[in-house]
Parts: sequence; C-alpha cells; structure tokens
Amino acid sequence: MLITIDNLFSKEESENILQKLLSENWQEGKLTAGGVAAQVKQNLQLDDTSATATEVRSNIFHYLKQHPTFISAALPNKIFPPKFNCYRSGGHYGLHVDNAMMTLPDGGYMRTDISATLFFSSPDTYDGGELMIETQYGAQAVKLEAGSMVLYPSSSLHEVRPVTRGNRVCAFFWIQSLVRESSHREQLYELDQSIQSLTLERGAQDHNVARLTGIYHNLLRSRGET
Repeated sequence: MLITIDNLFSKEESENILQKLLSENWQEGKLTAGGVAAQVKQNLQLDDTSATATEVRSNIFHYLKQHPTFISAALPNKIFPPKFNCYRSGGHYGLHVDNAMMTLPDGGYMRTDISATLFFSSPDTYDGGELMIETQYGAQAVKLEAGSMVLYPSSSLHEVRPVTRGNRVCAFFWIQSLVRESSHREQLYELDQSIQSLTLERGAQDHNVARLTGIYHNLLRSRGET
C-alpha cells in the first residue's frame, strides 16, 4: 500500500526548514550505508546530531503523532528518528530494499515495516529525483509538493532517480507497525477510512457505525502485536 499525506507541513514551514537544512554542512551518504546499498548510493546526508536536525526531527514527531491519516495507515509502534538527505549534481540511489532491522539510538532494535519520505523541496525547483517504488501494479513515480509525505512498505524495491538540477531535500524514516503484515494493515486502513466517512454521514451513534467500529477493533486485536 502506497499512501501520500499532503501538507504535513505548510509551504511556509517547508521553505523555512529547507533553508535551514541547506545552510548545514552535509556529509557523504555512503558513510551511513552498508553492503549492497553503499554501492548504489550517491547522495548527501545531514549529521544526526546537528541542532537543525534535532529541531526539525522534533517538529516531524509533533505533527505525526496527531495526524489521523498517518495513525490510521501506519498504526505505529516504533518510529525511527527521521534522518535528512540531499540529492544534487546527479546524485541518486539505485534500486534497493531497506534493511529489515534497524538499531535505535538507545541501542534497541526495531523492525522496518513502513518506509517514509517527507519532501521539503518544491518539485519545480529540481529536475529528476523521482522516488520509484515497485508495486504489484508496476513502478510508481513519487515526486510530491514540499511538506508532503509518502508511506510505502519497506519490503518494496525502490530507487531515487538522478537529480540533474537543483536540490532534492527530504526527511526519511521507518515505522514498526502494530500490524506486521502489509495486507492486514491495508485492510484495516480501508475499513477505518470507511468508518470515518460513515461517522461523518450518520453520526457516531449509528448502529452500523458502531458495529463496524467493533469489527475494526476486533480485527486489530487479533492481528496486532506490541
């Protein structure tokens, strides 16, 4: 399931963040890649400990925890602290799959169920840089407006096409979901979206809305894990 979340940040917020990020000192992205990924990765990455990275990361967490679409689609259990990358001058990231397990800053581990890319550069300011995600319906090209985000299964083959003009600046991170199986998350998401629509139409006290809500929570109970 590939889901876009528009306007997590406003255009003004995104532009302010972009300027702060671009003023930072960037390091070679290969320094944080291992194995096959290091052979196909050509980009820049921000030092995770910088004051700007810390500030923007906190803002991202603030918006994520209160965004209903993100909660519904991801059912987050753990979120890897967002990182920041920049593609320019032909920078790209060849076809790859994200690591199945990540080491958290506190030394613990998390499973990567969902990958997220949050765009800070407006698409008209750079050429190329499409995030290509392999799906059951073929490769999907993603190049979103500044402040918008895409969620997709971490098991997906994906790549970032070369950026031939401008700067493509994004945050990226991973989510361990309460529901491990992608198809189960998709079913729960579709059910939840239908319940929300019916609630607006009929009200929360409607008998069928209450029944569907019960079905949703019983499905989540049977398929969820902590």
